[in-house]
Order: sequence, then C-alpha cells, then structure tokens
Amino acid sequence: MRKMSSAPRPILSLVATLIALAPVALFGAAQANECPRKDALGTSRVLEVDPATYPRVGLKSFPQTLPLRDGEVVLTFDDGPTPGVTDKVLAALGTECVQATFFMVGRNASEHPDMVRKIARLGHSIGYHSWDHPHLNKLPTDQAEANINRGIAAVQAALRGTATTVPSTPFFRFPYFESTPTLLDHLEKRGIAVFGADFWASDWVKMTPEQELKLLTGRLEANRKGIILLHDPQMRTAEMLPAFLRYLQEHNFHVVHIVPPTMKTVSDRTH
Repeated sequence: MRKMSSAPRPILSLVATLIALAPVALFGAAQANECPRKDALGTSRVLEVDPATYPRVGLKSFPQTLPLRDGEVVLTFDDGPTPGVTDKVLAALGTECVQATFFMVGRNASEHPDMVRKIARLGHSIGYHSWDHPHLNKLPTDQAEANINRGIAAVQAALRGTATTVPSTPFFRFPYFESTPTLLDHLEKRGIAVFGADFWASDWVKMTPEQELKLLTGRLEANRKGIILLHDPQMRTAEMLPAFLRYLQEHNFHVVHIVPPTMKTVSDRTH
C-alpha cells in the first residue's frame, strides 16, 4: 500500500475508477468460479446477450427467448432498488453465489444510488425499467421515449456518475410489458434488447411466501427453463427466495447469468 501511494494521484484515481466500473461479466464470471461455499447453488454459466441477435426475448411477450438448455433459468428482478428489501434479496443470492439481473426504475435509482452501486459491485447485471413505471403504451411516443431515457440517465448517474442516455448494459424491460411497435423499433435501432419473461411468480398478488414458492415452482416444473420475473421490492419474494434457490439446487436446475456482449461481438455491426 505504501508503494502505491507514491504514484501520481491521477493514475491512482484512474485505477480506482477502472476497478469500480469493471464489466459486470468479469464480476459474474469470477464469483461463479470462486464461490466459497462448496454446497452453494452457484451460477452455472455466463451468457452474453447480443441485441443484434436477440432484440426481444421472453415468450410471454415475444416469439423468441434466450437459448437456454433444459433446466436453466435466468433470474430477473424488477422495480427496485428498495433498501431493506433489496438487501434481503441480495443476501439470499450471495449466500448461494448466484448472479441475477435487476431492471431498475430510474426514480428509485436516483433516490438510492448507493444501492445501485452495491448491486453492480456484487456482480449482478443492471437493466433499465423506465423513470417512474408508467404505462408507456398509453403515452405519446415522444413522452414515452423521454421517460425511458430519463430512467436510463438516472441509473447511469447513480452507477457511474454521469447522466447519459447510452446504457452501460443494453437491456430494457417495459413496465407491465406494455410496448408499442414504434418504441420496440426505436430501441432495436439503438442496440437495446427488450426483455419480457417466460414465466413469473405473480408476486404483485397478495400471498404468503409459501404460496408464492408453490406457485413459482409449479410454473418452473411446467416450463422447465426460462427467464423468470420477480420483484425485489416485494418482501414476500425476499422471504421466499432462499427456499426457491434451495429448490433449484435440490431439483438440478441451473442459474444462467446474462451479461452484455463484448465490444468484439458488436464492433462490426450497426443498429
């Protein structure tokens, strides 16, 4: 540490920034391979999702989904971050050495930037979910796009200190899955993949964690694989999650972590 202190401050600042903002894919791969618990569920593999190949995924909304094998699931959480509840979700994922994707509402990210950075620091992928979760399909297109961009900028400001409408991770999910052909087309041209889901836990419905677990595992067994929609601000989900992760392990399911494509993947493509 003393040797490093002799380096010029700009260099030290640059190094610190690069470490803090390292690609999520690198964090995810490292955590998947270095889980300290031998009996943890773990993350089985990391899947790069290129918007040029998968512009829209999730069978509940689109005809295409991710190329998952039987028994593979992608865990996604919407509407956060929410201190306290999201912390419980992160703790459950951390105990099992599992990576997920969090589609964040910009207003929440703006109010809790430390949570945004914590989620990224723990190796999870961060997606975007509008500024304040409106019915985007009911807004004029320019207002809907402004809301999307405001949400992206808020998350970017929380994550990296700069309010840009160019997302670090090109993953977006429409609130309520309510899109329009025009909005879908514009996002595709921007190189942003739109995520639906293959099935969900219906955790917006009032129920006990035990009831949610039964519902979700039943749908999992029926679908066998897919993108799962959950909500990290829901306490019932936070309380259900440890049991669900154990269920995945005990029934030989595997978690896939989705990450942005590398620059090499998209360097010769236009959107």
